[in-house]
Amino acid sequence: MDASRVRRAAAVMAVLALGLTGCSDEDPVPTPSPPATPRSTPTAPATSEEPAVVFPGTEWTESPRGDWGGLDADLAAAGSSCVAVVQDGELVHENYWNGGGPDVPVRTYSITKSLTSLLVAMGVDEGAIALDDPASEQVDQWRGGPSADVTVRDLLAQVSGRQWNEAIDRQLIRDVTDQTGFAVGLAQAREPGEWVYDNAGSQVLERVLAESMTPGGDVVDLAQERLLDPLGMDDTSWARDGAGHATTYSGVTSTCRDLARVGHLMASDGQWDGGQLVSSPMVTEATTPATESNAAYGLLWWTNAAGRIVEARRQAGFDTDAAPYEGRLAPNVPADAFWAFGYGNQYIAVVPSENLVAVRLGRRPATPDQVTFDTFSAGVLQALEPT
Repeated sequence: MDASRVRRAAAVMAVLALGLTGCSDEDPVPTPSPPATPRSTPTAPATSEEPAVVFPGTEWTESPRGDWGGLDADLAAAGSSCVAVVQDGELVHENYWNGGGPDVPVRTYSITKSLTSLLVAMGVDEGAIALDDPASEQVDQWRGGPSADVTVRDLLAQVSGRQWNEAIDRQLIRDVTDQTGFAVGLAQAREPGEWVYDNAGSQVLERVLAESMTPGGDVVDLAQERLLDPLGMDDTSWARDGAGHATTYSGVTSTCRDLARVGHLMASDGQWDGGQLVSSPMVTEATTPATESNAAYGLLWWTNAAGRIVEARRQAGFDTDAAPYEGRLAPNVPADAFWAFGYGNQYIAVVPSENLVAVRLGRRPATPDQVTFDTFSAGVLQALEPT
């Protein structure tokens, strides 16, 4: 092991000792499932300069490696239903607990936001949407009013200044039939600029997508045709509200294997098996900090950049938020890492410098210090470290 790997391994072991403990002794720890039999999958043709990028066909190419006993035990005890790890386009590890399985979909909650970001990115790529144009170009009710100048970028970056509080969040999620209409109809509370984790603001993007990219206004069909089907996400579905609108802040149900395809798309700079589903500049834009008020947030993707960090622990299901702090979201993980993140510490983790994707789905851990951005991602890297 070279010196840099030794240093990183030591740092990772330290954070794991602090962050992946605390599970009750009464929690069951199932025996890890044995690796499945490898299956062959077509790959892109190799070149003399670099190896071919591997993409899954109907199934992933499986190449089991790594030492997963410790991480799997912690994930199982923390209520996880599945984990899947892909490196260099091959499935190197997966495991299932608590009723999970390779084709058992789980509610992903706000991981949906990151998939919505990709649909908007596709609209930008084809010229149907401009990030810095007012969203009122698609949202008729905002024209000439206080929200007239809120941009599409403001909505993606969670800095729109739209009215938000926890009571509004609960009402949106639990009581509203037409969630898009409700989100559009909220007041403009302040000028855009301050980062606030806002589900209703993300739901306004349903109207932006419906009016700009779909002749019939059906964003569920758009997602199926432009994202889910091309990636082969056969066990994934996108929810609608009671009025038939796609829910763009939450609502996707999926599996670890399917979401690993999204991660691999992002790790591959928007390429997918010979095509470019999302442009490289838009992948970079989405996963680069969009506001100084939270260096950990891009365009509905979480980032590992240094600066002022604001987490969203209450929105993830925990009792209290952490105070803003200076640093990085995952200090023991390479700085180029980024994540899709959902309620209960569910993740698609992507580390481009390691060509690595890791997905964790399942129940909310007992405390916010379990299965964090840092401990989960660092634990995966540590499990893959050569001995």
